Amino acid sequence: MTTSADLSPETAVLDCLERWAAAVRAKDVEAIVAHYTPDIVAFDAILQLQFKGLEAYRRHWDACMALCAGPMAFQIHEEVIHVDGNVAFCHGLIECGGANERGEIDTGWLRATIGLRRIEGEWRIVHEHHSAPFDMTSRQALLDLTP
Repeated sequence: MTTSADLSPETAVLDCLERWAAAVRAKDVEAIVAHYTPDIVAFDAILQLQFKGLEAYRRHWDACMALCAGPMAFQIHEEVIHVDGNVAFCHGLIECGGANERGEIDTGWLRATIGLRRIEGEWRIVHEHHSAPFDMTSRQALLDLTP
């Protein structure tokens, strides 16, 4: 089995993010939050302005999963990773969605910036920021934009 110590720092960060995204697709909240530090600060695109701490963000993920009755889509695209020592950040686009009433997967696009720290050899997420562009006139999110 390959460990993060066997990988380049950028590849190890990408591996962490891919495992996190897989946990989201699996709707496994315990596996999702295992990627965060206890003091995570997150600016998610829905429900509230910010989340401080692991328990607050865990409750948010529980609520998100309750909204998605069927299969989940969650994929990172165009990711760019920068690593300097024990700190890294990634920016990219996330295609996110779930099954609609007909069982078809509907997705929208979000922007994402994710900050990580290497703690005891493992990369952990310390900050997430997800957002969607919006129309200033209508004040509506523009989730149908595509890269």
